[in-house]
Amino acid sequence: MLQHLSQGLRTVCAVALLTVATYAAAQGVRGDHPDTYVVQRGDTLWDIAGKFLQRPWLWPEIWQANPQIQNPHLIYPGDVISLAYLDRVAVQPGPREEVAPINAIPLSDIEPFLKDLRVVDAFEHLPYVVGLEEDRLRAVQGQVAYVRGVAEASPGDRFAVVRPTTRYHHLQRSGFCCDTFSKQDLDFRGRRTLDTRQYWADVVMPDKGKEVLGYELVQVNAGTITRGEVGGIGASTLALDDEGREVRIGDRLIPVDAQPYDLQFFPHPPAQQTEYGRARVLAVADMLTSGGPRDVIAVSIGAREGIDNGTVFSIWREGTNTVDRVEKGKDRDADTVFFENKVRLPDEFAGHAMVFRTYDKIAYALVMDSIKPTRVGYHLKHPDAPY
Repeated sequence: MLQHLSQGLRTVCAVALLTVATYAAAQGVRGDHPDTYVVQRGDTLWDIAGKFLQRPWLWPEIWQANPQIQNPHLIYPGDVISLAYLDRVAVQPGPREEVAPINAIPLSDIEPFLKDLRVVDAFEHLPYVVGLEEDRLRAVQGQVAYVRGVAEASPGDRFAVVRPTTRYHHLQRSGFCCDTFSKQDLDFRGRRTLDTRQYWADVVMPDKGKEVLGYELVQVNAGTITRGEVGGIGASTLALDDEGREVRIGDRLIPVDAQPYDLQFFPHPPAQQTEYGRARVLAVADMLTSGGPRDVIAVSIGAREGIDNGTVFSIWREGTNTVDRVEKGKDRDADTVFFENKVRLPDEFAGHAMVFRTYDKIAYALVMDSIKPTRVGYHLKHPDAPY
């Protein structure tokens, strides 16, 4: 897998593929470290941290503890890093080989794998496609769509065509076990569908009551306004010019975001620990229930929980509650044993994910590495979590 990734992302994944035993090791610098290290071309913060720190997630904090470093992210090939003290790391200017500083993960390394998804609290107020060229059922690049709600737009204004696809929400406690979260597919108008084939996942959530986390919008195309609502015409004309998906009636419009992603990401652990069960995998983009490296996942926490772009999580499969058949008998049916009398098995490590787009209640993350599939309902924990 790693050989297909760029050099920068290969470095990140290599460092991230630390064993669970490493996470349990003591903090600080490795005992066999040299007194100094010269920054090499192609190094990243994770790369250097993986060489000398037993807990590489603490690398940014060590940099910030040195007031002589104005910007901990700007290191250059040729800089000399002092490792003479276990609790002190300092940078000394060296014979720099180039002007460009070392970044953590540039956008170019991961952009091909990202999905243009966003979350909004409501979408009913957004402009929408009311008709298509020649009364088609679908329209693509080079054709036009007719839209309502952009009467004030001028020719030349650009819009992204987005589609409400999923509603994420918490459900009220059922009374049997725990709160649940769910996702529901939406029809062409953005309304909930009554589909018996929907897939649900039960999750222990600390909140009671019902809360809509948001509506997911996926960008399907983009276009430019060529004619407004003039001469008694009740819709504006949008010329589609993106090689995206087909546009259909009911799709919504939002202004084009010139820079939807950060230009670079500095991986770091979450600023605060969330209650167990709160941070979960809500969905895997373009998949049913599971995914792997370079897949995008939606997670059930966001900016209100202190999450920001670059936050790194470890992904865990929740341990099974099983019947002790040695104690209860090998033929004992699991349904006849009360929940509190079952044995809770440990959570199982699956991989790492890095947040690249954050909203208030939901965030999107890219699976950076994994040793087993990432599935809907899996837990997200601090990357140092030993279990």
